[in-house]
Amino acid sequence: MDTALPMRRSIPAGQVELVVDGQHFYRIVRDGILQAKVSLDIATADFKAMLVPEAGLNRARSIVQVLRGLASRGVEIRLLHAGTPSSAALRELKSVLPSNLTIRRCPRLHSKAVILDCNRMYLGSANLTGAGLGAKADGRRNFEWGIWTESPPLIDGVLEQFNSLWEGRQCQSCKRKDICPVPLEEPKLS
Repeated sequence: MDTALPMRRSIPAGQVELVVDGQHFYRIVRDGILQAKVSLDIATADFKAMLVPEAGLNRARSIVQVLRGLASRGVEIRLLHAGTPSSAALRELKSVLPSNLTIRRCPRLHSKAVILDCNRMYLGSANLTGAGLGAKADGRRNFEWGIWTESPPLIDGVLEQFNSLWEGRQCQSCKRKDICPVPLEEPKLS
């Protein structure tokens, strides 16, 4: 995969851009996650230790290392996911997490969104995995569709839904407590 593609242009506020298949890696990871300055809110059903190739170098870091690096630079990160992270991601998570990298789990979550600095957003079908975000080669990645936007009303609406789940506002009326005995638990890192 060519990792040296230039960053894409901004799109006019209120408009959306279609993101398809392998474009996810460049739009969501390169133009998005790696560029976060203040905050990063991620909702994903599946979370794996996806490898992120470093532009111009012949090496890669795991997404956990990327998130840890962003957090150490002061980016506030909230990662909301549905299942148990992959074993590789769990191994990496067992080392000390920066205080501004918070991970919670809601087994009913199926939404996928990446919100950067509260002013740019991906909303679509891709999970935070190599196959989902297109970090795998052609023929090995998923077929994914989504949108990229800088539309304040759309971003605000998704952030409201994210915050509702993050804060546990749905937990009282949840009919799936049998699969979520400890609502919004943090990962057991010890």
